[in-house]
Amino acid sequence: MCWQCDHPGATRQDYLDVLRGVVMQNGWAVQYVEADPPFAYTAGLSEAGLPELLITGLPPARSTQLLNEMAHYMVHEVEPAPGDTMTFPDDSCAEFVEVTHPDVHMGWAVAFRGGPIRGLQIVWRDERGHSPWCPDFNGGGRRQPILGTRGPVDT
Repeated sequence: MCWQCDHPGATRQDYLDVLRGVVMQNGWAVQYVEADPPFAYTAGLSEAGLPELLITGLPPARSTQLLNEMAHYMVHEVEPAPGDTMTFPDDSCAEFVEVTHPDVHMGWAVAFRGGPIRGLQIVWRDERGHSPWCPDFNGGGRRQPILGTRGPVDT
């Protein structure tokens, strides 16, 4: 169940305070949204001058794992650009797409920042390495909406 559902008398500011505590401890927080399809995103990376991250179509544990791995990489290594690809430690691959309207999809990150943010979507590939724009993509019954335009592709 969601935090707001568990705390019916709480305000938006109460939840922002919870997010702030997580960001102070970890450098960012992950917000999971139980929608159809589900998605998750970070809040707090903007404070370090980085784009917030978003992923769609995966269950909570997998979304959180990939967002945390990528956020850690960005904070300690390098910021990917739209079109960049990455192989994660478990050998899964992804491509980065700039989120066209982060304010529409990443509400708590915008509220936490107090203004506009940049967003990068982690677009995951299927088990055979196909991206969603490939005709052979098989999401295993999961939908993965792409919330931006694909950038120049690494070669």
